[in-house]
Amino acid sequence: MKTVILAGGFGTRFAEETEDKPKPMVRIGDRPIIWHIMSVYASWGYKDFIIACGYKGEIIRDYFQNILPQSDNPPDWRIDCVDTGLKAMTGGRLLRLKDKLSDSRFMVTYGDGVGDIDLNSLLEFHKNHRRLATVTAVRPPARFGCLELDNDHVTSFAEKSPASAGWINGGFFVFEPEVLSFIEDDQTKLEAAPLVKLAEQGELMAFKHRGYWKPMDTLREKRELEADWQNKNAPWVSRNK
Repeated sequence: MKTVILAGGFGTRFAEETEDKPKPMVRIGDRPIIWHIMSVYASWGYKDFIIACGYKGEIIRDYFQNILPQSDNPPDWRIDCVDTGLKAMTGGRLLRLKDKLSDSRFMVTYGDGVGDIDLNSLLEFHKNHRRLATVTAVRPPARFGCLELDNDHVTSFAEKSPASAGWINGGFFVFEPEVLSFIEDDQTKLEAAPLVKLAEQGELMAFKHRGYWKPMDTLREKRELEADWQNKNAPWVSRNK
């Protein structure tokens, strides 16, 4: 089964990091975050990757074609780096891969978030519900203290927001090829019309992941991931040990 990594964005929130490289090549420890994400999939046996490149995609291509193969214990991954355009949106990048994805079920995720997702359970969940699409639902990372108020009186204080804060899109999708027909053109955001329409038609299901998940949307989150890695608190790599 093919896994698409969406790795073409500009990473504008990472200006100081992404001026000379694409966001998926920002390093956590001694490896770019895209390597960490692909390692999650590979640890479950999913090693056939398509990387949807865009901004500075040649750096991603060079890493996987020339640098990683020369490292100690290079992985046995099949990697196809495809230029999906400089300005294409997430849905548009998938549509540009239609010829490679139209024959069978495939997985998709973003090039900037990791988690200890049980991918076999995710896939089994998708197969059992028989709908076109599955998104992995995760809890948003707690960032602020949570207050419960009675007028001006604080009746409860929690250092971090509780789990009841709700679910958000954590990536780690499973799609049937028919999902591609919901994408109009290069400027289609996957998270806009396609997923909205799939949900409206009852074709989008949520696999609830209650374990570790963290995005790298800001430099603060990059530092948090780096700290987890350095402190050996990086559960997304536990199956690779």
